[in-house]
Amino acid sequence: MIEPVALEDFFITFFSSALIILAGASYALLFAWSKVNPVISIKIAAYISYAVLILSVAELTRAAQFHGYWLIISLVMVIGYFFAPIGIWHLCVKTHTDDLTPTTEEKR
Repeated sequence: MIEPVALEDFFITFFSSALIILAGASYALLFAWSKVNPVISIKIAAYISYAVLILSVAELTRAAQFHGYWLIISLVMVIGYFFAPIGIWHLCVKTHTDDLTPTTEEKR
């Protein structure tokens, strides 16, 4: 049976869950921005956002007392959050290469 989160851990669980969403979104945004505008500080900020995401997942795992397969789900989530923006970026580049290469009419 699933045990509910202790009342003293409820707010920690709530805020760490919200921080996971915000850190994941900022990582994806900063990663894409670092690809468009290759400035090293943007890429560093993206990885700092990912570090915040990892810490938030660790805190959520501790506060919600995840055990067994829930730990595996947390690990898969962290790995997925890392590789999803990279895969989406490559997908966008591959599907929009025709938009970036000039046609023979545009060369004239």
